[in-house]
Amino acid sequence: MPKVVVAGAGVFGTSVSERLTWNPANEVMIHTIESEVAEDINKNHKNQKYFPTRFLNSRIKASGDYEVFSDADVIMLVIPSKAIVPFSMEVKKHTRRNPLVINLAKGMSDDGAFITEKIPFDRTASMKGPTFAIETLNGFPTSFTFGGKKDDYRWFKKEVLPETGFSLDYSTDVRAVELCSILKNMYAIAIGLVSGRYNSPNVDFLVYTKAVNEMRRLLKHFNCDEETIFRYCGIGDLGLTSLNDLSRNRTFGMLIGKGFKYDQNQGATVIEGQRTIKLIGEKTREWGDEEDFPLVQALYRLMYEESGLTDYIMSVLR
Repeated sequence: MPKVVVAGAGVFGTSVSERLTWNPANEVMIHTIESEVAEDINKNHKNQKYFPTRFLNSRIKASGDYEVFSDADVIMLVIPSKAIVPFSMEVKKHTRRNPLVINLAKGMSDDGAFITEKIPFDRTASMKGPTFAIETLNGFPTSFTFGGKKDDYRWFKKEVLPETGFSLDYSTDVRAVELCSILKNMYAIAIGLVSGRYNSPNVDFLVYTKAVNEMRRLLKHFNCDEETIFRYCGIGDLGLTSLNDLSRNRTFGMLIGKGFKYDQNQGATVIEGQRTIKLIGEKTREWGDEEDFPLVQALYRLMYEESGLTDYIMSVLR
């Protein structure tokens, strides 16, 4: 039985864990620092903090003990991206096997590096795709791009995923998979801004098209495979996040587009989008390529240089 340890008992970690139990061969353990959540899962088969009305598969166990990682075959990282590197350093002290470590978080490490290049494991991969937690929990067909080594991809798909309803496509370019998932939050804010102002599919898709082209150019700048834009982690995840009102990044942009003021100290998902705007805005200026990235630069001026919403709208609709 593959032992899968899901690090993180939030909405997505819980949803992924539930789906993994659909494969009766999997032994699924959730690691969480929230002791009350672990107790709720073990005693009541519920995670009432995040899903108050839902029962979970009774085979899911939870613990805050790092020893659960000692004999893991697969470790799935579903915690905030800025916490992954120090967390992984601690996990490494307790592992006695050579687990496959898969990053599902969408963001960069605290110093702006790719997460899979900073965690201290030999077998690393990235899994990203158009996935809302509630639909994952509800059992809807769900897709990811697996970025990693071909042997790990084949083993994971064959041994862990049967009967889970998860679909994978594949890329050898882990950085490209990571980068697409990072960029989509930023562009969801970009599209949300014009949605808030116009409430127009015409305008949404005008900016969406610009976003796809900018993402492809950014993949090239980071020496990544440009074709990754056509995977689930690319246009799939961008479409889900930027054109659906369940997306917090899109909603954040929409509120600003409607004239609401914003607080820099927002929730974790929104902060990821804002952090990306700052990082990529500065990077494109360093490259001297501001003109090739009008959406990035308009976002940067709006968020970090006190430019107005009208300037943003005029810049992106040219």
